[in-house]
Amino acid sequence: MNLEEYFARTGYKGSLEKQDLETLTDIFQHHIRAVPFENLSIHCGEKITLELEHVYNKIVQRKRGGWCMENNQLLGWVLKRLGYDVSFLGAHVFNPHQNTYATIMTHLLVKVVIDDKAYIVDGGFGVSYQMWQPMELVSGKDQPQAPGVFRFTEKNAIWYLEKMRRKQYIPNQSFSNSDLLEKKECRKVYMFSLEPRTVEDFSFQCTYLQTSPDSLFTKKSICTLQTTNGFRALIGWTLTEATYNYKENMDLVEFITLEDEEVEKILKEKFNITLDRKLVPINIKGPYTI
Repeated sequence: MNLEEYFARTGYKGSLEKQDLETLTDIFQHHIRAVPFENLSIHCGEKITLELEHVYNKIVQRKRGGWCMENNQLLGWVLKRLGYDVSFLGAHVFNPHQNTYATIMTHLLVKVVIDDKAYIVDGGFGVSYQMWQPMELVSGKDQPQAPGVFRFTEKNAIWYLEKMRRKQYIPNQSFSNSDLLEKKECRKVYMFSLEPRTVEDFSFQCTYLQTSPDSLFTKKSICTLQTTNGFRALIGWTLTEATYNYKENMDLVEFITLEDEEVEKILKEKFNITLDRKLVPINIKGPYTI
């Protein structure tokens, strides 16, 4: 495992000497535009494991993506190697269908401290809830970014992330009522405490999420990638391409439905992913919005 190979994977060619916010942001943006948030292993008969060497091999050498426990673990390793003050946190993801937060901690986050200021760096959420810049860990402050306005609020030592989105323009009206579309303009994302976590704290969750019939990740095959002006996502057979600020205070969201034989071609063309095993797409209706 070496940093040069990782940076070749993400295309980052900037400074490795400065441990400042500007450098962190640049490294982070290269990661989210090169490494998809995806769970395709589950639907290819592969097991997802959290050993760092396995994650490195999968994302860097095999040019795959991963979910939060893979993406953020790798990102945390890179930042530590560069000399940043890094720790892991654990979050409970909001379920919009049940209007409540998950009871188990399933989301791994990275906290980075620069000049006594704490930032959350999360490269493992995907679609429109993927932050594009490290977020300052401060309560009640709107933090506008290209995807929308993010905000942390803190109450009784628990931190909450929410996001305000723009209006959406959907040319293909047959998708205007899709359960993939978020209807609320302000959406809760997850909650977390500042208790430091280790990757081992997620071993049960890693198994549960890829095996339980109640898990979102067994119900949907997901691959999403950030672009320079939005994101693209393949969920089951539905390809979504979003362009932020397509018009004033409006995002363009384009949907098409793929045929089985088009899926692998789109994964290669749009996400730069070539799978070793046959993907079985799936999209059971459930709590996942873009």
